[in-house]
Amino acid sequence: GCLVSIGLCRNRLPRPPPGPRGIWKEDMIVANLDQVLVVFACADPMPHLRMVDRFLVVAEHNEVEAVLVANKVDLVGLAAAHQIFAGYEAIGYPVHYLSAREGIGVEELDDRLVGRVSVVTGPSGVGKSTLLNAIQPGLRIETGEVSEALHKGRHTTTSAELHALTAPGGGYVADTPGLRELGLWQVPPDQLAWCFPEFREHLGNCGFNDCRHLSEPRCAVLAAVAAGSISEARYDSYRRLLLNED
Repeated sequence: GCLVSIGLCRNRLPRPPPGPRGIWKEDMIVANLDQVLVVFACADPMPHLRMVDRFLVVAEHNEVEAVLVANKVDLVGLAAAHQIFAGYEAIGYPVHYLSAREGIGVEELDDRLVGRVSVVTGPSGVGKSTLLNAIQPGLRIETGEVSEALHKGRHTTTSAELHALTAPGGGYVADTPGLRELGLWQVPPDQLAWCFPEFREHLGNCGFNDCRHLSEPRCAVLAAVAAGSISEARYDSYRRLLLNED
């Protein structure tokens, strides 16, 4: 289950190994990444957007390009799927709407993988293994059903594996274990705001150099939230992550 890095390590995507919260240490999933595909389902399980934000923050902190993959679009329809994830498109994140099970939209995602090293991540039960099997037929990665009772996926991938793509142009894709929760142990609080791309143009414009963007006077980020250029939902994610709230 150990991944071998390709070439020089440009960046890395850590994850918390199993253990008591608060004493996790970095466990490298894959090094030398070009992009991370953050996979969430449009339904079954319903997407938790604050968890989407957590995955994106980790990608931003590690300076890895993040691509959102909205899977199971067949369960809700394209219009409803767009409504769920439109805010991320407005920020500038690429969003691919697809159904890995039905084969809808997979080819468009394939084009983004050519010649690149990609990692597929996201919470359990969203269809990561099904997506990988659709991208690279023949992988036969074990897939698990989503628990009807709890609507939480069983962990079916137990170790990260790097797969060479056979399509013209090549590339590599890694799958990761489903993560029950994503710790932000490696993002210093004073760097968290930078990990929200829509905050960046406002950083440095606050009245105080050490502004935490919580309740300080003359805060440029709070002013942007009030003006509508930063969404209240994304700001709420920032505040909760900064204060370590669920």
